[in-house]
Amino acid sequence: MDTIYGEAHRALQEDFGTTRLADFLDKHHVHHAIDDQDRAFIETRDMFFLSTVDAQGNPTVSYKGGPIGVVKVLGESALAFPGYDGNGMFLSMGNITGQGKVGLLFIDFETPHRLRVQGTARLLKDDPLLAAFPEAQYIVRVEVESVWVNCPRYIHRYTKVEQSRYVPKDGAETPLAQWKRLDFVQPVIAEDDRARVAAQGELDLESYGALVARGEA
Repeated sequence: MDTIYGEAHRALQEDFGTTRLADFLDKHHVHHAIDDQDRAFIETRDMFFLSTVDAQGNPTVSYKGGPIGVVKVLGESALAFPGYDGNGMFLSMGNITGQGKVGLLFIDFETPHRLRVQGTARLLKDDPLLAAFPEAQYIVRVEVESVWVNCPRYIHRYTKVEQSRYVPKDGAETPLAQWKRLDFVQPVIAEDDRARVAAQGELDLESYGALVARGEA
């Protein structure tokens, strides 16, 4: 890849007088391998945003959270991250299986900083890295094509209060997602989940909404 820009980018750069700046950043800032600084930042994150594109070209963006180090750097051009139990739609993963192109955005909200990664991904159901992530259902490996840091000036500063209780841990049972207790989803959730709901009790929509409002869902 000689440049990250296409004709539409170039037209806007010309309109707003940023062509020289854009050329400078493309030449000196965008790189095509993960360096030591990139690696240190990526491997201390506990979340990232994943963008994918479907067969019709429609984009979607997903929040992906997990333990610190949820994304592993496997080399200067390779990343991997786990896939956990979700809502069963497989929107991002279906896009990866079908099209493969991905963008990853890593953000530090406490000391504002962000890093972008673009590449091609594939989903693997029997990857040896599954053993490194309790309860992971599959591993996504990314072949990295471009990496660059973005200016942090518009990142609002937030402080992490606590890690999600739903992040799987060795030797501990992961709590049941509260939405799986909703009465109207009982006919369509997995048998194992229904057994756990029977032990905890079902929720109506109003009760579930109250949990969400209190940050307990």
